[in-house]
Amino acid sequence: MKNSEIHTDDMKNNTLAKEAKQIERVALYALLINFVLTGIKGVLAYFSGSLAVAASAIDSATDSVASLTILGGLKLSTRKSPTFPYGLYKIENVISVIMAMFIFFAGYEIVRNILSSSAEPPTITFGLMGWLSVGILITFFFGQYAISIGKRTKSPTLIAEGRHRQVDVLSSLLVLLAVGFHYFGLDIDFIGITVDHIAAGVILIFIGYAGWELLSDGMRVLLDASIDPETLDQIRKIIESQPMVTEVRRLAGRNAGRYRFLETEVVLRTGNLEKAHAISQDIEANIIKQMPLVERVVIHYEPQVREHLRIAVPLVDSVGHVSAHFGEAPYFAMLLLRLADGNIERQEIVINPHTNVIKAKGIRVAEWLVEHKVDLVVVKEDLHKKGPAYVFADAGVELQVSAADHLSEVIDSRGAIFASQKPLAKKNFKNNATVG
Repeated sequence: MKNSEIHTDDMKNNTLAKEAKQIERVALYALLINFVLTGIKGVLAYFSGSLAVAASAIDSATDSVASLTILGGLKLSTRKSPTFPYGLYKIENVISVIMAMFIFFAGYEIVRNILSSSAEPPTITFGLMGWLSVGILITFFFGQYAISIGKRTKSPTLIAEGRHRQVDVLSSLLVLLAVGFHYFGLDIDFIGITVDHIAAGVILIFIGYAGWELLSDGMRVLLDASIDPETLDQIRKIIESQPMVTEVRRLAGRNAGRYRFLETEVVLRTGNLEKAHAISQDIEANIIKQMPLVERVVIHYEPQVREHLRIAVPLVDSVGHVSAHFGEAPYFAMLLLRLADGNIERQEIVINPHTNVIKAKGIRVAEWLVEHKVDLVVVKEDLHKKGPAYVFADAGVELQVSAADHLSEVIDSRGAIFASQKPLAKKNFKNNATVG
């Protein structure tokens, strides 16, 4: 491994370690805030006798237990052992499911306590409403903070914590509303439906949506559902950008906590095992560079079994005269040779888009041909030890020097080209590469 690659891996590991510490720190803040809110609401409930405030205190106490569970789960999720060689990352998703249950329980508490009536009217003061408002503001801003950190670090636990805070804000507003109506003496009752009923219904809808979203997302991961199509498409493009890859036959991935596990089957333009291994390492490095939360990549590869040979020939004009200069050729002939019988199946003349490039013209043209999945380039000039030759060598493209002056001569000599191409025997070697 090159020093630059080692440095990149160290930077990645340091970044992930910092993110893990930040996630644990936010979880600790959540625990402390819940303890503070439980104490404030408990004292207010004792002196006011309000069932609504008492229910809110119970809800905060429940949140404290949940936050303690989260903090312990986050510390366990980063550990690996022989019993759990893939890590305990899914603990985060288990916690997300548990958080969804707490959200549903909070909804139940809201309905049971807010809609219940007490035997004696509560003692409501302006100070009580002020302290409740302070608690709402603390909960709101911390919830937004937890969600932003969760999205940046891709932590489902912090996102779940933040959404739970949003539910708490709404439930606290409902408590404040009920307390305010008592304070101002506004006991509205319209055919048995009060403002408390309407507010509770709205909150229950939100609770049901937020809880179901967390529950379904967590269960999808626990059941090894696929990574979202957009992410898989991005990974597929990274793999296909490797010039030696001719086909991505299968690509699958799953989430575990913040991390992703990938498995792919590719066809390579080589039958050399060592070169195929080097290509797979290059694919892994590119995926990790662009997708830093990928924990493991398993690549199954096999050599290409050719049915056709794509041949490129530099031309002076569109009539078919072969150019003596590779990079400056204004046209290229693209031939599709069928290996079954040696016949030309398709032929077309295309314009060279890099004729006006001042520097590294030959390399640009070579890269352009590689993008078109060319297998063989027939040229007049010897490109040995020149930039285009190295590009073609890295991509598995063959070079053939020919004295032909016209494209028809190249086509007439296809018998020799056909004879030189021995279809690769299909081999079932594979590479299981672990990244982390």
